Amino acid sequence: MNKQVIVDYIGSIQFTPEQINESISSNQGKLIVSGVMQRGNSFNQNQRKYPLDVLKREANKYKNTFVAEKRALGELDHPESSVVNLANVCHNVVDLWWDGNDLMGKIEILATPSGNIAKELLKAGIRLGISSRGMGSVKELGEGKVVVADDFEIVCWDLVSNPSTQGAFMDNLNEGVKATTQTNKYLKINSLISDIISIM
Repeated sequence: MNKQVIVDYIGSIQFTPEQINESISSNQGKLIVSGVMQRGNSFNQNQRKYPLDVLKREANKYKNTFVAEKRALGELDHPESSVVNLANVCHNVVDLWWDGNDLMGKIEILATPSGNIAKELLKAGIRLGISSRGMGSVKELGEGKVVVADDFEIVCWDLVSNPSTQGAFMDNLNEGVKATTQTNKYLKINSLISDIISIM
């Protein structure tokens, strides 16, 4: 099987200005948010399932290397690439842990151009999705359902405008959903963010 970029939108982050100010004041000026990063053994809205043993293996590897070495970086928006573009880095994952089948995480929003955009969107009450990016192949199960194969490797988690693992809004997390009125609103925001980044 050929490896391909696999993205999975788990949920989204939404905070009030008061919660953001509280996070900044209690974390020495850093904005740190937490929620569901990924969900194992459950079909997401794209009918894709990540076996729990594969997800646990990869999350453990990611935590022991990238998180431990303070280079668990993610981007604002989802490029179709297996490489994290440092010019678009938005945040750093500072911790990962499990709550049942849910992979939980804590991320620090960085003071980069993309991080500042994310911060301002959150302050405005905009929901941002958390989306994993990985490399691997999938196995067809029939009826449009697939399962991620054993060769899956996590690349990073990105902040995006349209989330997909049900009930995952940083306070939960998701993976590409069909266009609805709400999703179209997120896609417009996504386009605006891309325009802002392109002129910086």
